[in-house]
Amino acid sequence: MPTDPYELDPDRSPPGTRQLLQRVRRRWDDLRIPSLDEHELEERDPEHLRLVTLNVAHGRKRGPHQILQPRARLEQNLRDVAAALLHASPDVVALQEADGPSSWSGRFDHVATIAEMARLEHHFRGDHGLFRLGDLELQYGTALLSRQELGDPESHAFDKNWRDTKGFVVARVAVPQWGDLDVDVVSVHLDFLAPNVRRRQIGHMAEVIRSRSRPTILLGDLNSDARATQAMLEQELGLRHCPVSRTPTYPAIRPLRRLDWVLVSDEIDFACQHVVLPHRVSDHLAVVADLKLR
Repeated sequence: MPTDPYELDPDRSPPGTRQLLQRVRRRWDDLRIPSLDEHELEERDPEHLRLVTLNVAHGRKRGPHQILQPRARLEQNLRDVAAALLHASPDVVALQEADGPSSWSGRFDHVATIAEMARLEHHFRGDHGLFRLGDLELQYGTALLSRQELGDPESHAFDKNWRDTKGFVVARVAVPQWGDLDVDVVSVHLDFLAPNVRRRQIGHMAEVIRSRSRPTILLGDLNSDARATQAMLEQELGLRHCPVSRTPTYPAIRPLRRLDWVLVSDEIDFACQHVVLPHRVSDHLAVVADLKLR
């Protein structure tokens, strides 16, 4: 992936770098591929439920690994995430690669920080990558942030493999604009490499969601733009994605693949869905969905 010159810090670079970067910035803008329509969010209908899903990349934005980011930079990156959420004004947010206090990302709770700055009163984080060894501590996974209370929250880690740990969280949300109808909202992160692993993970998730017996909204980084993944989610859970939206979301600087999705059960329909372009706050783009009752 090419380095984004906007991530470089000329104040800490050798003499002449600032002028060079200004030329590079102009050239970079000329080369950017306008693969998505850059437009503002439409004013939503008060009867609609607005949700956002975003892989926040452990707070590193589009920079190198989070362990190489000073805490001040991580905090600024999370402020940028919160600013994007404030702009979108969602009712519920699903995050992936979302950290609790971790040695590699500043030792503070990223989810609680984003929730406070984005004015989302309720939040729940699931640690799917929990690890402790002496002073080294890692806590990361998926999370939900909401204006309404998150009831009956559950966190589930998928089986660990040699590459990674993934999982999902699910919680009940009462939707005031739908007569306080209870729906289950899921934030999930699936395996990035092996389709057979993703199939097992979807099967695990389906067992949990079916046992809760509510209308379901699933958001997250499915790490796949394959129709097979969509078909399994439809077969196992009766979930479908917005039929008119396959806009790529990764990598954020020049999107090529659609990895981030919103899917809903039969009781719910899409009012509109699109990618929030003005805010490149991660290596993924955020997906916004306005939903209505069918």
